Amino acid sequence: MKILVVDDEALLVKGIRFNLQSDGYDVITGSDGLQALQLVQQEHPDLVILDVMMPNMDGMTACGKIREFSDVPIILLTAKTDDIDKLMGFDHGADDYITKPFNILELKARIRALLRRAGSGEKKAAENILSAGSFTLDLDARNAYRDGTLVDLTAKEFDVIEFLMRNPNRVYSREALLDTIWAYEYRSDIRTVDVHIRRLREKLESNPAEPKHILTKWGVGYYFKT
Repeated sequence: MKILVVDDEALLVKGIRFNLQSDGYDVITGSDGLQALQLVQQEHPDLVILDVMMPNMDGMTACGKIREFSDVPIILLTAKTDDIDKLMGFDHGADDYITKPFNILELKARIRALLRRAGSGEKKAAENILSAGSFTLDLDARNAYRDGTLVDLTAKEFDVIEFLMRNPNRVYSREALLDTIWAYEYRSDIRTVDVHIRRLREKLESNPAEPKHILTKWGVGYYFKT
C-alpha cells in the first residue's frame, strides 16, 4: 500500500516515513499543498496524510482540490484543537483528523482503519478476517469468535483485541493502548485498559486465570501471543 505524507516539518515527515516503512508501507513525501496535488495525480497513493498549515497551498485547500478528482482517504494533521477547525476539515473532504502532537500508534491505527474501509474485492475480503489460535475476528461485521462460537464483545473490547491481534507478540504499555484505542477519551483513567483486558480474557480465553493468548508482560504491558 502506498501512502503520501505531506508536511513542511521535515523531521516530522522523516519520523512518519520511518515508522510506516517499518510496517511495510511504500511512503512518498512532499512539503506543500501544490506538491500534494501533483503527487496524488502522478503516484495514485492509497492514502494521503496532509498537514493543514503549509506554504504555497494549505492542507484544507489541497484536500478540497484533491476531492475534485479523487476519493483517496485523507487524514489531516493540525496543531489546532478547536472543533470548528475539525468541522472545516471534514467539510473540505477529509476522512479523519489528528491533532499534533500525536501518538504514532494512533496514526497507524487510523491508517489501517481507513485503508480497510477503502479496500475492495478479494484484497478487502482477505484483510477483513483475522485469525490466530482459537480466535477469529470478522472485521466487516465486527464479530468475534472463539472456536467458531460467536462471542459478544463491546465496541471497545473489539477494538482492543483487533489491535493486539494485528500486532502479535508486541508488548504495548497501558498508556500506549489508551492513546491508540481511546485517543482522548478517559485519558486520566488508565485502569480502563486493565478492565477491558480482564473482560476479554473472561470472554475469549478458555481459562481466564491462565490465559494462552492475551498475556501480560509484568511491569511493561499487554500483548497477544500467537
